[in-house]
Amino acid sequence: MTDASPTDDDRPPTDDQPPEAIAAAAPERSVAEAERADAADPVYAVGIGPGNPEYLTPRGERAIREADAVVGFETVVDRVRDRIDGEVLACGYDDQGETLAAFADRVADGAAGTAVLMGDPNFSGYQFLGRVERAVDRPVRVIPGISSLQLAASRARTPMEDSTFVTLHKRGELTADRERLRADAGERHLLVLPRPYDLMPGDIAAGLLDAGASESLTALVYERLTHDDEAVTRTALGELAGHAGGDGPDDTPFSDLSVLVVRADDQGATP
Repeated sequence: MTDASPTDDDRPPTDDQPPEAIAAAAPERSVAEAERADAADPVYAVGIGPGNPEYLTPRGERAIREADAVVGFETVVDRVRDRIDGEVLACGYDDQGETLAAFADRVADGAAGTAVLMGDPNFSGYQFLGRVERAVDRPVRVIPGISSLQLAASRARTPMEDSTFVTLHKRGELTADRERLRADAGERHLLVLPRPYDLMPGDIAAGLLDAGASESLTALVYERLTHDDEAVTRTALGELAGHAGGDGPDDTPFSDLSVLVVRADDQGATP
């Protein structure tokens, strides 16, 4: 059975659900299903890539240009501001609820709406995506972008099918995510989005060593991928763990725009 029932697709989110659960609650309707149900035009959630405009997809750019209102975090909006012809509603963490409410009002009045998220929403954006879905009374359709995770996997030559991906760049409980990393260290490549600044690459490395991972595993920290000052640090997991500790930008040598890759136990093969 391929057709989702209206109760599956149109179930309204509740305020007590975490936003990431709202975003992952049900599959999107296909375009044909939406047309048969006479659904309202969707709000688009666009992944803008890692920040370099060359990595913004043409479909994402079109959704941004055609929007009457564009919402997103200030740092994300700034990356595509020259592509926006409509109204800009930029927010920070503290005022995102108020800003999304204003965006929802514009959408309710008939505006074409687009939310912008860094990278690809499927890699670390489900919390904001869920907040967008909770705010607007329209279906939300994701336009994927290119994630720094995909770029890091390409640079480190770690195929996704042989890798375990975990994002720690989110609020809330992280025990299960960290246990997945510990269980797979040395057996599968690890692709990790750190959380500034309490779970940076050194902290993650120290946690893996505590769980029994080998100090000799190859670790690569990619910073500011696709930007002019892109950098990579290649080291051993044991050496990386020496940077553990602290909770501020002065306590780590790495940028908040970092991706950690820990290669599987491959006797130091060159990526």
